[in-house]
Amino acid sequence: MSWTAERVETLEQLWRSGRSASQIAQALGGVTRNAVIGKAHRLGLMGRPSPIRDGQAVERPVRVAVPRVAAVPKPVVRPPVVRAPVEPTPITPVAELAGDASATILTLTERMCKWPIGDPRDEDFHFCGGANVPGRPYCDHHARRAYQVTTRRGEEERKAG
Repeated sequence: MSWTAERVETLEQLWRSGRSASQIAQALGGVTRNAVIGKAHRLGLMGRPSPIRDGQAVERPVRVAVPRVAAVPKPVVRPPVVRAPVEPTPITPVAELAGDASATILTLTERMCKWPIGDPRDEDFHFCGGANVPGRPYCDHHARRAYQVTTRRGEEERKAG
């Protein structure tokens, strides 16, 4: 649909007569209400009388907002968790464990402890090589070092005080 001079003239007449944009769109045919409003804005046709005549306006009742009270969830009361104090396991020096059971990357098997000993850049770098704990990659000693029990923040301070 294009805006011909004839259609623009009809639009201007209907606009000035106070018709709504929907009524004008229906009279012109093939255009939407928004197309009529857009064309009227581009033509500068803003000074038209309101489609609602004086005295015809219907008074609508004022809506009063009713505050909604949200349901407040009841707090869940859980008994305090009492934890038994964990005694730290003494760590045996690595030199005592290493002994003859050491392995290189080429000699490691799935049943050997894979705890690294030394600096990987050194020639004497090796792995523990002891018998590992089933389901863990380390022997009992190294598993205790690797998997330490975590304490809650502040528990140590309370124990000390």
